[in-house]
Amino acid sequence: MPRPPSPSTHSFRRRRTSSSRGTPRGPAQAPTLLARPEPVDPTLPVSPSARPLCEADPDMPLSLLVLLLLLPPSHAPGALDLWRCFRHLEPSVHREGDLLLGAFVPLYYVNRKAPLARLYFLLRPHGQEVPHRTRLDLSLQCCSLPLRWLWKNYQYVLAFYFAIEEVNRDLHLLPNLTLGFHVFNAFHSDHRTLETALLWLSGGTEFLPNYKCQTQSKAIAVIAGTAAAFSAQIGTLLERYKTPQVTYGPFDPVLSDKDQFPSLYQMAPKDSSLAHAMVSLLLYFGWTWVALFISDDLKGEQFLRDLRAEMVKNGICVALTEKLPDTKTMYGTGDIAFLSRIRVSSANVHILHGEAGSLVTVDMAADFFLTTGKVWIMAAKQEIVLHEMNHMLHSFHGGFSFSPHKGEIPGFRHFLQTVTPSHYLEDFYFSKLWAYSFDCSPAGSICEKFGECRPNTSLEFMPGNMDIMTLSDSSYFVYNAVYALAHVLHKILLEKIEMGSSEDADQPQLHPWQLHPFLKNNRFTNSAGEHISLDEKSSQMAQYDILNAVNFPAGLRLLVKVGEFVPRSPLGQGLVISEEMIEWPIGFTETPRSVCSQSCPPGFRKIPQEGRPVCCFACVFCPEGHISNQTDAERCVQCPAHEHPNSERNRCLPKVVTFLAYEAPLGMALACTALCFSALTAAVLGVFVKHRDTPIVKANNRALSYILLISLTLCFLCSLLFIGRPSTATCILQETTFGLVFTVAVSTVLAKTVTVILAFKVTVPGRRMRRWLVSGAPNFIIPSCSLIQLTLCGVWLGTSPPFVDTDTHSEHGHIIIMCNKGSVTAFYCALGYLGSLALGTFTVAFLARNLPDTFNEAKFLTFSMLVFCSVWLTFLPVHHSTKGQVMVAVEVFSILASSAGLLGCIFAPKCYIILKRPDENSLKGLKDKRGAKGNRHSKVLSHESLAHF
Repeated sequence: MPRPPSPSTHSFRRRRTSSSRGTPRGPAQAPTLLARPEPVDPTLPVSPSARPLCEADPDMPLSLLVLLLLLPPSHAPGALDLWRCFRHLEPSVHREGDLLLGAFVPLYYVNRKAPLARLYFLLRPHGQEVPHRTRLDLSLQCCSLPLRWLWKNYQYVLAFYFAIEEVNRDLHLLPNLTLGFHVFNAFHSDHRTLETALLWLSGGTEFLPNYKCQTQSKAIAVIAGTAAAFSAQIGTLLERYKTPQVTYGPFDPVLSDKDQFPSLYQMAPKDSSLAHAMVSLLLYFGWTWVALFISDDLKGEQFLRDLRAEMVKNGICVALTEKLPDTKTMYGTGDIAFLSRIRVSSANVHILHGEAGSLVTVDMAADFFLTTGKVWIMAAKQEIVLHEMNHMLHSFHGGFSFSPHKGEIPGFRHFLQTVTPSHYLEDFYFSKLWAYSFDCSPAGSICEKFGECRPNTSLEFMPGNMDIMTLSDSSYFVYNAVYALAHVLHKILLEKIEMGSSEDADQPQLHPWQLHPFLKNNRFTNSAGEHISLDEKSSQMAQYDILNAVNFPAGLRLLVKVGEFVPRSPLGQGLVISEEMIEWPIGFTETPRSVCSQSCPPGFRKIPQEGRPVCCFACVFCPEGHISNQTDAERCVQCPAHEHPNSERNRCLPKVVTFLAYEAPLGMALACTALCFSALTAAVLGVFVKHRDTPIVKANNRALSYILLISLTLCFLCSLLFIGRPSTATCILQETTFGLVFTVAVSTVLAKTVTVILAFKVTVPGRRMRRWLVSGAPNFIIPSCSLIQLTLCGVWLGTSPPFVDTDTHSEHGHIIIMCNKGSVTAFYCALGYLGSLALGTFTVAFLARNLPDTFNEAKFLTFSMLVFCSVWLTFLPVHHSTKGQVMVAVEVFSILASSAGLLGCIFAPKCYIILKRPDENSLKGLKDKRGAKGNRHSKVLSHESLAHF
């Protein structure tokens, strides 16, 4: 597993504040016109009769030249010394050796009108023309600054020197032989690419193809190529001589075509995992809306295809795709027209990938077109993208750069701290760099008249915008390229010695084509402990260090390693980021967001917007019973039956099991009510039993009264079966007991009503009704009606009996334990029979309501059945409109209310007479009452007739 990055991986250098001569160099002191002159690079190498510094410009007025000649004399001596130092240019830097290696390094490029074009463009940001006089005033600067030096690239040369010195000191690698070198400048422009290559082949100061004008040996191999185009173009030329070319630039799949470039080898590992690494970084920070700036070449197209495939796979969308022009003329209008689209981009994250030719435009134009509030992810050489700029608010401040992982070269940092131009007097570039950075020159260099240096002058104290102490990718590859060639040369010489050719080892005569069989299979371990191979088939995918670009005032720059990416890591652990070390761009105080639509929080789901990318969506709340427990959920998931969603719809909670429990207030109230009414009914029964011989008890048929009171007591008690946790036994007893006891109660009321009717219809002895009354025919009504109900219940229990069931949908967040009726048809048959019996009883009692009322309970029976029917007719709609324990409570209440109606309407008046008016419950009171009502009724009941009730 990769380890977290160390904060001390990179550092920056402080800028030297004074020259070697003690002269202050504060920012307030403006340099003179010739304080830092830079020479005109000729089309051909400089000859002894060098051209003047400024070429004639048709737009330059004579007055400007006069001003140049009239500079104060105090400025002239030092300026002229520095001018002569920078004027000196030679075709190459050369050091002899037994075997020579060539190196092409981009150290400067020619752009005579770059400053004029730059300022001209900046003065017309809205397409306005610059006044003619202003253009003339800028001509002098155009003339005096025709070259642009890439001093940071000089680290490649120093790495080249350091590797050669190590090889020359190594007793086990090329013993008794020394390596020499040729160093040439590599021009960026296409029309000058082959210039130095032809000079190297011809060996002189003029281009003479097929001629060798040099006396020294020619390099046996070439190390070149920060740009693939440069390597490809000189590769065509080198291939004619079978000269190996080892490139130190980024890996390019075009250069790996062995049919087209059989003599070219790339030190950089394959970048096939770069797209995956960048998408991993985007996913880590949740960036799903990005803009792409890709170079308009084959490598850019390949990277764009790979990146888009990874982005589509991971749900990341492209807000803008911009093809970068391959710059040939700096600051041309067409080259930087795309910068206006950067600011209006809705994406806060921009990915930049390309070759040096296209990136230089972005880099330099960003110097003036400041774009803050954007995070740049640079899949490119940070030496090109992070150019030498002396201001803090750089557009790339806070961005990320993916750099191939490289080890620390032992001794290289010490070499950079101690090396001076005195060690390489033949290298005029080193002297120029020294003079440019420290305003002095060591003894023996071409700039020795410029000024003496302090003893502690070192590259370690270079200005912060030219950090040479931090090892760059290309320098690391240059170092490995030298060792790769050294190992190959060593193997060739060993092979010659084994074949018995000893003179070849003392004076080796090697040809470039002899290196190819060994280069193809060359593998070794460098001093940093890294395994190096030039075989592209066996080389592994690149491992990347993730660097955070931090800019400080006065050009100080810091590249901090904040993470790393290891491809093919198990369990998706390839990306490691230290967020606390990241410095974000200006305008962000926390991790930036770059999304088309704000993320849908848990509890919501995404709905795509028609005609827009998948990253643009709307959020809707999850429907009832569904949840989403992750951000940006595609769909909501339904909770299991035993769970319910919370109010935020982001997780499922266990449902509460509920039923009409005794512990609940409602259940306790109903249970107490049932027990109270049962006790009251039992008390009434006790009263009737105690006064069983009184006329009012006897007149109302004691047996039927006892049966009715007992059945009402059971009706009150059966309601307790509906309270508490349902079980199979209680579910069966609920409906059957309810149906039977209520059938007995209603049939008893019917029998009492029939008895009253029969008693009042008996007028003539011997009539049939009298025989029915005397024989007790009304008493058969109760068993007959109960038998029918018992039969219905038996069929019900035999076919589909009630059972315990659960209701998970009626109440939110609750699981209701209830009794399922089983057969709904049987339930409604039993209930319908009971309703028919009650309706019939009410009808009979209603017809008998006007009979004489001395101890006649026909009116009370009618009113009791009216209450009974009203309760149960109200029960039906209420029962179907309620759920859960409320439904059970309604049923219990209906049982209690109907039973209480029968008890109160039938027995309350009788108990009142028995307990409160005992004088009316006697024969004397009966006769007085009969006499008082004799005038109103034509028929009365005798005491003997009442005894049959």
